[in-house]
Amino acid sequence: HVTVAEERIERLDELAREAAGSCDLDLARRYVRRARRIAERNRLPLPRRFKRFTCDRCDGYLVPGRTARVRTRSGHVVITCECGAQSRYPY
Repeated sequence: HVTVAEERIERLDELAREAAGSCDLDLARRYVRRARRIAERNRLPLPRRFKRFTCDRCDGYLVPGRTARVRTRSGHVVITCECGAQSRYPY
């Protein structure tokens, strides 16, 4: 049972990915901010893929090799945004 808010968050994730792919990073950032706001208002968790491909500090959509640097360390992945923020995930 998917709510309207969850559908909208998924659609904004798709739009942000498309905008980042076409080098419109400001538009992608607006989509990310809007999706986060909807999740906050409805007290919903963000999808894992959305959390992993967005920067918590600048709300940018992370495109490996273009807007983010991806490095593997022992047991985890380090993703560095172009704003300097880092996120780490185990693998």
